Amino acid sequence: MHSNLYLKFIILYIIFGFLSLFTAATLGAQLILDTIRDEDASRLYREATILATDYLTDYYSKETSASSTRAMLNGVNVYLEADLWLTDTEGNVLLSVSSSGSAIVPEQIRDFDPAESGGEQYLTGDYHGYYSEEVLTMIVPVTEGFSTKGYLIVHKPVSYFEDQQHSIMHSVYITLAVIYLLSFTIFLGIHLIIYLPLRKITEAAKQYASGNLDYEIPVNSQDEIGYLSASLNYMSAHLKDMENYQKKFVANVSHDFRSPLTSIKGYVEAIADGTIPVELQSKYLGIILFETERLTDLTRDLLTLNEFDTKELLLNKESFDLHEMIKQVAASFEGACTSRKISIELLLASRVLYVHADHSKIQQVLYNLLDNAIKFSNPQSTVTVETTERGEKVFVSVKDYGIGIPKEDLSKIWERFYKSDLSRGKDKKGTGLGLSIVREIIQAHNENINVISTEGVGTEFIFSLPKSDSGK
Repeated sequence: MHSNLYLKFIILYIIFGFLSLFTAATLGAQLILDTIRDEDASRLYREATILATDYLTDYYSKETSASSTRAMLNGVNVYLEADLWLTDTEGNVLLSVSSSGSAIVPEQIRDFDPAESGGEQYLTGDYHGYYSEEVLTMIVPVTEGFSTKGYLIVHKPVSYFEDQQHSIMHSVYITLAVIYLLSFTIFLGIHLIIYLPLRKITEAAKQYASGNLDYEIPVNSQDEIGYLSASLNYMSAHLKDMENYQKKFVANVSHDFRSPLTSIKGYVEAIADGTIPVELQSKYLGIILFETERLTDLTRDLLTLNEFDTKELLLNKESFDLHEMIKQVAASFEGACTSRKISIELLLASRVLYVHADHSKIQQVLYNLLDNAIKFSNPQSTVTVETTERGEKVFVSVKDYGIGIPKEDLSKIWERFYKSDLSRGKDKKGTGLGLSIVREIIQAHNENINVISTEGVGTEFIFSLPKSDSGK
């Protein structure tokens, strides 16, 4: 297919060259000949009219001799490169000057008709058979007063115009050849600069469509083609990452569902067949309830993330008191904090602080961040929640003094199902989706969230919200 396309281009290019040459040799040549002939005929007619009006009347009135007039006509003959015949009104040739060598000068022109050219300036032909080649003839009257004394007949061979035409056409053919070569250079440039890169891009599209996302387009030019190639290479890399992420995501979901389901199934079968005695059943039913809650939390978190992925999440933004929400969320962790002797310190910027956001979603953000902070805090430590106003923004900080996050894990904590090695022993019920949900919610509000952490010292999450003037 590739060679067939080349063959078509070559055939079209040859046809284009042939048509260009044919058009120039026919239509172009004729147009040039007509233009040269018309322009030269107009010049001859003007010169002949001036000669007949200003000089030749003296010959008919006998004021100028025949020899003087002939000498003048000889000079005009050299200048105009044309044969000159001077006749009376009956067509008798009185004087003639010829240099063409193809003319028979008669004593009297047969069938003489000074108006035979009609309304045109000239006529073409062999002029009554007196020329052996085609000539351009014009008849100009010589008048004195209001009477015609005779006629000045000017003959010029058409071959003279054809010689000029051939000279010009020679230059035209050279120009056409140069244009043809230049067009071939342009065609070659288009082939190298546009066609071949586009073929590579087309091949890449086929490779991507067939599932080969490792294919990379080998185009490195700094133009639109190069930009398109780089974009497609980036797209393939991104799709490959998404494919790997999808596989990893499915594997994580399968693992997180399989473990509690296996545990539940095993304990239920053991209770059903009497392997577990009645006095221990309440203990294992508690374990089953714990695993069931894990599955419920995992399902809820997956549905929440799906809302973001499918762009179906609609934020119900309103103005509310952020400080009141922080107090309520902190109070909900009283039991968890008491058992581990952890205190929650609230450093609030003012008595009330209104923000404009989705109430339930921000409540979920605070709950997840506080849950993480308490879960990974050391016993008898403090978790600090602080708010700060800066311009039109409110910044919320949730800080703990716990195990911290290793530096190499900081960029991964937002990934779904990710749990650092340090957190695995403490986060038995966690789904690994909490921080992903937090980031998605904050980004849906067009705001930012950052993390600062030192391993063994603690972790601080800071996010922003738009401030509102009132609770309306």
